[in-house]
Amino acid sequence: MVKRNSKSPLLAAIHQTADDMARLGLIEKHTMRTYDALCLTPVPSYDSEDIKALRKTYQLSQAVLAAVLNTSASTVRKWEAGEKSPSGPSLKLLNILERKGLETII
Repeated sequence: MVKRNSKSPLLAAIHQTADDMARLGLIEKHTMRTYDALCLTPVPSYDSEDIKALRKTYQLSQAVLAAVLNTSASTVRKWEAGEKSPSGPSLKLLNILERKGLETII
């Protein structure tokens, strides 16, 4: 069983029940993936100060952070200037960087 951080105790209980049913073959894989997705903790947003602080924590230049996140240095500059906000895969990678560290990404 994969442990999930649920949005609520109710979703955690539903996910546990669905996981048990999937192990018994009573729920199809694609249905179980739906339950998995519902129980994922939402990725927080990152503002310009958060991104600067995260970059400085790991002593990275904007260009190196951009390479780690597979984006351009100009995009990182725009995030830090507040002109744009990270989304999609970049947002998820920033969250992984914050929670798990640089070694996890590279």
